Order: sequence, then C-alpha cells, then structure tokens
Amino acid sequence: MSKVHRVVLIDDHGLCRLGLGELIEAHTGMKVAATTGNPEEAVELLRTERPDLAVMDLRMTPTDGLRLLRRFRDEGLEVPVVVLTMSDSKDDLAQALRMGVRGYLLKDMEPTDIVESIARAVKGELVVAPAMAARLASLLSDEGRPREERTSSLDQLTARESEILLYVARGLSNKAIARELGISHDTVKLHVRHILSKLGFASRVEAAVFAIEQRIDGASRSDTGESLGQGSGSSQFSR
Repeated sequence: MSKVHRVVLIDDHGLCRLGLGELIEAHTGMKVAATTGNPEEAVELLRTERPDLAVMDLRMTPTDGLRLLRRFRDEGLEVPVVVLTMSDSKDDLAQALRMGVRGYLLKDMEPTDIVESIARAVKGELVVAPAMAARLASLLSDEGRPREERTSSLDQLTARESEILLYVARGLSNKAIARELGISHDTVKLHVRHILSKLGFASRVEAAVFAIEQRIDGASRSDTGESLGQGSGSSQFSR
C-alpha cells in the first residue's frame, strides 16, 4: 500500500485554505492534515503534525511568511515548504530560496497546475511558477559571484559532488539521491552543502538552475527549456 502524503496549509484567507484543500484531496490522493490562518500557530502545528509538505502564503498577519520561514529554520523544522503567493517580487523569490523552500508558486496560476506542482513537490521535485522563471534565472547573475567565476568553480567539485549536482538538477531530494547512490542521507546533505559553498549559491534551487544552464553531463538544452517553464504548469528541475 502506497504512502498517503500529508500536507499542512498555512494561509490567512479561509476561502483559499478551503478551496486548495479540497482540490488537493480530490485530485492528488494526498491528505490535508491540518490548516491554519494564524502564522503564530504554524510552528507548533508543523511540530505536532509532522507533515510531508507545508504550503504557505507570504503575505499574512501578524507575521509575514518570510519571517515564518526563518522561524521554521531556526527551530530546526525540516518540513519541506512550497510558497503559494500573489507576490511576483524577485526579492521575495530570492529570500524564499535562501530559506530553502522547495517551490515558489503564484496564486494566479491555473488551479490544476498549482495542485499538480504541489503533488510533484511532495515527491521531492523543485517547482517554480513559469512567470518567475526569468527572475529565477537572473538571480544567478545578479547575486553573489559573477557567472564566469561560478562556471570555473565547477572544476573545483569532486567527482561525487558533480554526480550529486546532476541529481539535484534533475529535481531529486536528498533522500532520493541517497537511495540512488547507496549512501546515507547525511552524506548527501554534506555534499550538497559543499556544492553550494563552492558555487556560491544559497539554495539548491539556484544550483539546479545553474547546472541546467551550464548543461553539465546529462542536462541538455531541451532540459533547460522545460525546466524554466516554457509552457504551462510550473518549472521543475527533473526530466
């Protein structure tokens, strides 16, 4: 019997929570474990429910979503998070990526695309709204080291790190990579940390996009078009 994934919804608009919850359960087979409209309750909710994924807005009161993401990180809550927001701000995208979110979706996407993206995210894929693809790509050149320096830094990666970067570019989670390579989850986490440090990125999403753009072994030009969301649905970093 396959596992039923559990999702928590965090949004201060009751209609959004209700509608999204019904769509998720009707079309994905996942279960909405709990919902809350109060960001202050979200930390305890994630701690007690231990869901497979949290879907949350950025614009909430009294605590906005970015501050809430920092609390999740500071308190050691490792629940994967997908942001679902009206904000198409490049700054919000950048800050969310730094907090390690698994996805950044926009509320004006088609409902079916939102739900399909959430279903992919709960399986470990990294998803980004197509409308944010250009902003995501530009973050690679706007922040941190110059693109040329990052490209040369690929030579600093060990053979194992290069192999893991390829899996990251395909959208696999650390646990999935560990299974593929027959190594421990903690070992993969350490390798990913070293990859991000060497390339000068704050998140695996940025590293995935960079790897695809550089067309490292196994990442073709067609991957780049699909991954940056040139079509319906959401961007994703897997084949």
